[in-house]
Amino acid sequence: MEIKNKVAIVTGGSSGIGAAVSLELARRGAQAVVLVDRTDHAAEVARSINETVGRRVAEAQLGDATDASFRALVFDQAAARHGLVKICIPAAGITRDALAVKIEKESGKPEIYPVATFREVTEVNLIAPIYWALEMVARVSEDRWRRGQKRWEPAETVQGTVVFIGSVSSQGNKGQLSYAVSKAGLEAAAATLMKEAMYYGVRCCLIHPGFTDTPMVRALGEEYIAKNILPATQLRRLIRPDEIADAICFMISNSAVSGELWADAGWHPSA
Repeated sequence: MEIKNKVAIVTGGSSGIGAAVSLELARRGAQAVVLVDRTDHAAEVARSINETVGRRVAEAQLGDATDASFRALVFDQAAARHGLVKICIPAAGITRDALAVKIEKESGKPEIYPVATFREVTEVNLIAPIYWALEMVARVSEDRWRRGQKRWEPAETVQGTVVFIGSVSSQGNKGQLSYAVSKAGLEAAAATLMKEAMYYGVRCCLIHPGFTDTPMVRALGEEYIAKNILPATQLRRLIRPDEIADAICFMISNSAVSGELWADAGWHPSA
């Protein structure tokens, strides 16, 4: 699938992998890249992308990625301004790390990971990305129906691509119960949606980044990164966001690449 002249939506577009892939899509000739985020910084990132590529391609939409009405509005406005969205990268994510069960040292009583926090993480990391993907698939299918087209045929070009952002933590990682569950759930979502969405010519893929130099990872602290992450990677450094962005664009551009791609720098969780 050609990236050139396509309309893309990237959630979590103000920083980290979301910002990096937005820039890379713009560099590769996307017609429009909509950066979805809840912070004003998204507008600054969009301006920076436009200055870098020398044309107006990136724009920001500020709102809550878990809000269904906001999601529909973003797609409506993107379609009205630029045309049908053909690339969706729901990259927004959060961590709320803590042990699943922890004994309080003074009282000896167990503290269980809060169910409200678990729901918050899965809402942002699992449910919201799935529904951003479904929104694009639904609009592609509706557009095909209007044009009298039914089942997609290989002689056509690919009609759209979704790339979910998984994580190496989907294999299990101490202190990341909710995060690991949310990222592992995206594996099943991508595999199932791929089987359904190809009826309309939409591919659904999943990339599992390793520890990447993003604000989320830096928040772990330099000491933790140096002691627990870098020694266990083949590169002995954090992955650069632009390296993940390049891998995502590879998945979009090469239709033979299906399923999952591990971009983990050789890191694997320890027992």
